[in-house]
Amino acid sequence: MSPMPTDSTVDVVVIGSGPGGYVAALKAGAAGLRTVLIEKDASFGGTCLHVGCIPSKAFLHAAWLLDEIRGARKFGVTVERPELNWTGLQRRSRQVIRKLSRGIALLLRRAGVETIHGFGRLAGPGVVEVLESGAAGSGSTVRRLAARNVVIATGSEARTLPFLPVDGQRIVTNAEMFGLPELPARLGIIGAGAVGVEFASMFRAYGSQVEIFEILPRVVPLEDEEVSAEVLRAFRRRRIRVRTGAAVEACEVEADGARVRYRAGDRTAEAAFDQLLVAVGRAPRTSDIGLETVGLGTGRGGFLEVDGACRTRAPGVYAIGDVIGSAQLAHVASAEAEAAVAAIAGHERPPLRAERMPAATYCIPEVGSVGLTETAARESGREIRVGRFPFAANSKANILGDLTGFVKIVAEARYGEVLGVHIVGPHATDLIAEAVVALEHEATLESLARSVHPHPTLSEAVAEAAMAALGQPLHV
Repeated sequence: MSPMPTDSTVDVVVIGSGPGGYVAALKAGAAGLRTVLIEKDASFGGTCLHVGCIPSKAFLHAAWLLDEIRGARKFGVTVERPELNWTGLQRRSRQVIRKLSRGIALLLRRAGVETIHGFGRLAGPGVVEVLESGAAGSGSTVRRLAARNVVIATGSEARTLPFLPVDGQRIVTNAEMFGLPELPARLGIIGAGAVGVEFASMFRAYGSQVEIFEILPRVVPLEDEEVSAEVLRAFRRRRIRVRTGAAVEACEVEADGARVRYRAGDRTAEAAFDQLLVAVGRAPRTSDIGLETVGLGTGRGGFLEVDGACRTRAPGVYAIGDVIGSAQLAHVASAEAEAAVAAIAGHERPPLRAERMPAATYCIPEVGSVGLTETAARESGREIRVGRFPFAANSKANILGDLTGFVKIVAEARYGEVLGVHIVGPHATDLIAEAVVALEHEATLESLARSVHPHPTLSEAVAEAAMAALGQPLHV
């Protein structure tokens, strides 16, 4: 049988419609490039929209509301005891997802992007094939596209460990957590990164007993050490049991839950839970997408290697988002999409700088960070200044009744250039945006301190931290 003929050549084929893929398609369409977007699932948006960023934040907002209502008496407001409607929360989350997914579809149509539902894979230099089903190898090829450029944006999936028999019922990943038939009375979580601490926060607010196992010495281990310590203190106040330096060694499913065996130091112990969440990171979806047909392989961890414009070694093939193992964050994938399309369109653009990509963790308390931690700055050999300002001394935080956390600024000592900002506390994930702009424009402690911040706002804590680093503290 002769090979299926290819369609007329298009400028860009994007494989995957997550925050990297659909942004790449929109940018390519806006640049006047003939663009095709391939998505294996029935709806657009990828992991972030359907089982990641969006539903988790919808569920976390409900957790925050519960905490606020429970503490309403201190504000002079009396309410009846709040109760969580689990099925109502699930319904609300699905409504948000459905609306946003339809919005992406509308944007793609407006941009003139052709969309195809099927499994996209490379089939040789400049050729992409689409399989009729949602998984490679289980369906026949229904279409072949000739493409001048291909953007791989296939995303990631939850990692697991060989001894963790994930069954989607008792031992689950983040994808199954939002569809649980009922709240677990006892929830165990393996991993204290962003996913682990976010689920710990929300389910503790819902009333579950929560226990976290983290093999590393601290929670949110990628954050500044002081931030990790503050999150740990807050979790202990919330009666979330945290076991750091604890390695889970075995797990088995039981009739009414799951049991784990873990080692902490020289001690081995067991714990039983109704549900066990595996949150040990995410693996790139790079298998069965035809990399070998263009001479590409993967590096450590299965990730694709790219340059500053997200080009792979294969001519005309770009990769963005979770498949390249940068920060595995939705907004980073979108930024990489813009960089890749700029290169395809021949536009000059500075390469992305990893140290200027913000991180946002929506646990309770929230964490936002950008740039170098204090340890990383010192290890780089720089002379530095560090300033801190506690939310306990901020007027708006006192109004809100949330005094947890602080703003911490790390700066170069001689000229005061801001190297990193780390925030833990109320609305940290919103406040960190100011710090991103500051780093992007090479702000100094002096320029940040003299920038007038409105009063009373949480943002004043950023300016106060800069003042503290200058040795000119105002309200502490």
